[in-house]
Amino acid sequence: MYRFLLTPRWWGINLFVVLAIPFCVFMGTWQLGRFEDRVQSHEQAEKQPDPSTRAAKPLDELLPVDKVTSGRPAVATGTYADQFLVPGRELDDRQGFYVLNMLRTDSGKALPVVRGWLPGSASDAKVPAAPRGEVTVTGDLQASENARSKGVDVRGGLPGGQLGMISAASLVNLVPYDVYDAWVTLPKPEAGGTGGAMKPVPAAAPEGSGLDLKAFQNLGYTGEWFVFAGFVLFMWFRLVRREAEAARDVALGLVPDGAEAGSEESGAGAAGAEESSGAAGREGSEAGADRLEAGAGGSEARSDGADVGPVGSEAPAGSRDPVGSQNPADSQDAVGSQGSGVAGDVRAAEAGSGR
Repeated sequence: MYRFLLTPRWWGINLFVVLAIPFCVFMGTWQLGRFEDRVQSHEQAEKQPDPSTRAAKPLDELLPVDKVTSGRPAVATGTYADQFLVPGRELDDRQGFYVLNMLRTDSGKALPVVRGWLPGSASDAKVPAAPRGEVTVTGDLQASENARSKGVDVRGGLPGGQLGMISAASLVNLVPYDVYDAWVTLPKPEAGGTGGAMKPVPAAAPEGSGLDLKAFQNLGYTGEWFVFAGFVLFMWFRLVRREAEAARDVALGLVPDGAEAGSEESGAGAAGAEESSGAAGREGSEAGADRLEAGAGGSEARSDGADVGPVGSEAPAGSRDPVGSQNPADSQDAVGSQGSGVAGDVRAAEAGSGR
């Protein structure tokens, strides 16, 4: 019954099932591992003290930025150079922009420093100038932003002096010197600006840590991959069962090969026979009716011939009967002839209707 599983068509189906189920299970397990890593990092972050409360260290000792060093206070010394405004940044449910200055260090590289946040539009804003000369800054260390970071504008087309994403990849195209693959935000405000004192920008949690929406997306993807694996297995069993039932019906003769074609031919033959029978019956009925009319006409003719002649005619002598009398023998022959003619016509009509 299951020999159909060895056909080329089913070899392809079986190969797909054998490859699809392990792949779905692997992807579901991988997404589950991603979710568990986020839960573990979130628990570790809660056990550790706030990074901003820890002792500040030189910038070079905290690079590269990872989940452990993100948010740690970093110290750097240099002079401020180019200034950029980062529009489309939200703070305390208000729209504004960051004020960013490049701090050129003794190593020759520049460190992006977010000095603060101002409300309003960055196009016509007046911001305070950065301190002149050599300065030492202490700020919370942050990793370079990417397209998935909150508030990042990757559309481009910003006016000169504005920046959509704080990252070394975007800054190296705007300044003629090397840039650190990190940036710091000052924890203390600076005075000035049209909107009052610039507000400090709080450090963001490192990407991939904490139970954010992305973490629960990983959990949702886990369920989807396992559901896909179950669906593939369910469909395989369903196809096998349907194929086996069809093969069993054919073997028992319940659904013979070409049954549909045979039924169609039988239906056509029955319709043709019915049509032929109806036509023949109609023809026979018409023929019988014609014969019936002809027989009735002949009987009337014979009856008229047997009647007495015109009024006033006399019979020969010796055979005078009352007026209008007829020969009994002739009357009986006429009646018999008429009866036999009618009966024959009726039988002919019945035979035609039978056909």
